[in-house]
Amino acid sequence: MKNDNNKDELSRLWSMLSQMLPPIGFFLYYKHRKPFPNKAKKALRNALIGLPIAIILGYVFNNYIVK
Repeated sequence: MKNDNNKDELSRLWSMLSQMLPPIGFFLYYKHRKPFPNKAKKALRNALIGLPIAIILGYVFNNYIVK
């Protein structure tokens, strides 16, 4: 059964927030995984993309900028 609901798309704001702050993306994934699977997949994908970026930027800031 295909879900033809137009609300099954993550907005740009939440997409950016879930990439910049991965815990928000994981929360959105668990919140929307049953009723809106496409929205949940995009939030999870953005959170997983944001994790390595956050780790790399944290390393750079701690070792080179704040030093």
